[in-house]
Amino acid sequence: MNPKTTLRFEGLALFAAATAAYFTLGGPVWLFLLLALAPDVSMLGYRAGPVAGSRLYNVFHTTVGPVALGAAGVLLGVTPLVWIALVWGAHIGADRAIGYGLKYPTGFTDTHLGSRNVRNGPAVELSGDSGGISLSETTERTQRGELFDDEAGRV
Repeated sequence: MNPKTTLRFEGLALFAAATAAYFTLGGPVWLFLLLALAPDVSMLGYRAGPVAGSRLYNVFHTTVGPVALGAAGVLLGVTPLVWIALVWGAHIGADRAIGYGLKYPTGFTDTHLGSRNVRNGPAVELSGDSGGISLSETTERTQRGELFDDEAGRV
């Protein structure tokens, strides 16, 4: 199986498990609906450019945050924190399942699951600045062992 397909199935499993756990723990439907798209507010970071945008987006679209929040909720006995963590995890899983991945600093549509063109990607490109290099050039340079410069966000 293609690794991208595997990651998408993994996302589907995360979405299903987090959603089932949320409702099993008595989470209200209204809260699930209210928080379901909350991590996507991080896309506003792209207004500051693709480097800042990708960094902010990725902070809210990795599983570290919801796992830490959920663990804190369990350890402190605060069920609403666990609910929020589960909705956050479900959001990340749904994104992965439909092919949205972590972002590269070259532009919003360049993700770890591949580049998404306008027809298959988001309805609006949030940044017209591609960072000066294409995804294929980024891939080639990465394969040659060149890494991203943390300050410039470029290869």
